Amino acid sequence: MVLARFGQIVIGPPGSGKTTYVTHMADLLRGLGRKVAIVNLDPANENVEYNAEIDVASLVQLQEVMETMKLGPNGALVYCMEFLRENFSWLEDRLNELAKGTYVLMDCPGQVELYTTNNAVRDVVARLGKLDLRLAAVHLVDSHYCSDPGKFISVCLTSLTTMMQIELPHINLLSKVDLVEKYGKLQFNLDYYTEVLDLEYLLDCFPEDNFTKKYRALNKAMTDLVTDYSLVNFIPVTVKSKERMLAVSQQVDKANGYVFGSGEERNLRNMMGSALGGADFEWAKTGDLRTDYMGDAAEGR
Repeated sequence: MVLARFGQIVIGPPGSGKTTYVTHMADLLRGLGRKVAIVNLDPANENVEYNAEIDVASLVQLQEVMETMKLGPNGALVYCMEFLRENFSWLEDRLNELAKGTYVLMDCPGQVELYTTNNAVRDVVARLGKLDLRLAAVHLVDSHYCSDPGKFISVCLTSLTTMMQIELPHINLLSKVDLVEKYGKLQFNLDYYTEVLDLEYLLDCFPEDNFTKKYRALNKAMTDLVTDYSLVNFIPVTVKSKERMLAVSQQVDKANGYVFGSGEERNLRNMMGSALGGADFEWAKTGDLRTDYMGDAAEGR
């Protein structure tokens, strides 16, 4: 029987699908037999699909901060997270009220500066690490950025910065992979983007003119930085695919050290068989994604 508490802290830019991911991951894990508690740490979340066991809105409200402090939404959100840091005991007390063995999913705000330059979230995560709670960071970025070389390079750099700022075992996800070519065809095979292979090839996609010369040089510097660390890769995911969600759950379990009992293991085998039709469970393969969601799969790209 699992007594320690494990969980995921779900982060990423606005619109990357964090809340939708949390909703579907909670359903999937409950189907496996886990007791799941959702913690909403995003005071800007409204009309969410899930019922949160812990909601930061009970501590601080974004609209009230905006009106009282005369701040815009971004500044108010930073203030809210700094307020949470200063009142961490509120969160600690509510986490301690959860039963042992509860799996925690934390839905976090989307402002990028909270994971790159501001220290509030990092400090909250550090304090969480001192509790009986073993977390892995799940960082979502929208997969449609793959269709724009400059944006994808920026995504890789942001992911690297976030990994260094949030000192947790880290899983990067390309979310909404069913919409990966929504804004244009990919220049390379999907595996190129998930494995982050030889980013310098993306530089060949930039126009050769004086206007973009400095922009190209900036991206060259960023690709060198990402390549030097060689830490960034992505797991493609869509909440429409139980196979892909199971793949993520298994990788997160490896990252935070979760070990489940025989009953959950049996449920997992049954769910895997249902999702894959009896095929081998190989999360790294992207052939199904190219077939199901990419229009040029027949051309063998």
